[in-house]
Amino acid sequence: MQNQIAKILISEEQIKSKVRELGEGISLDYQDKNLVVIGILKGAIVFLADLVREIKVPLQMDFMAVSSYGTSTHTSGVVRILKDLEGDIAGKDILLVEDIIDTGLTLSYLKENLKARRPASLKICTFLDKPSRRKADLLPDYKGYDIPDEFVVGYGLDFSGKFRNLPYVGVLKPECYQKTNLR
Repeated sequence: MQNQIAKILISEEQIKSKVRELGEGISLDYQDKNLVVIGILKGAIVFLADLVREIKVPLQMDFMAVSSYGTSTHTSGVVRILKDLEGDIAGKDILLVEDIIDTGLTLSYLKENLKARRPASLKICTFLDKPSRRKADLLPDYKGYDIPDEFVVGYGLDFSGKFRNLPYVGVLKPECYQKTNLR
């Protein structure tokens, strides 16, 4: 896998430091709240696992799985909910956790979907943000890093189901995804 990475964008040490910082801020903001952290599967699971260990207030967790990419490297814009929440979120303080915001179309759809379920509050936390690619009017409330428009993998992010287990965020060599004619 290492030989398919063009460069390391965010190191394991930088990740740990940023996740700790995010956890501290979220802990302060959610004191005396009814916090439910919702992770978007599969990409956010690594970030979510580290983040909840840094949040020092009581919380519940739930998960959603959505698809808007299929086998492509670009979003189709059509969002399908593959796994919905198990619990009712009405009256609860929701923190929606995502690995990366690219165009924002998927997350914008999810935000409206969840708002319709009448939570007390709804905020978004993302580890990575690509503001240069944004197509939806969407800003995260908590954010790890802004990144350039490069195809990144690692720390939960994948290409064709692989690379999620890398402990850093790296830029995938273009020949790895260009040879599949998906980009």
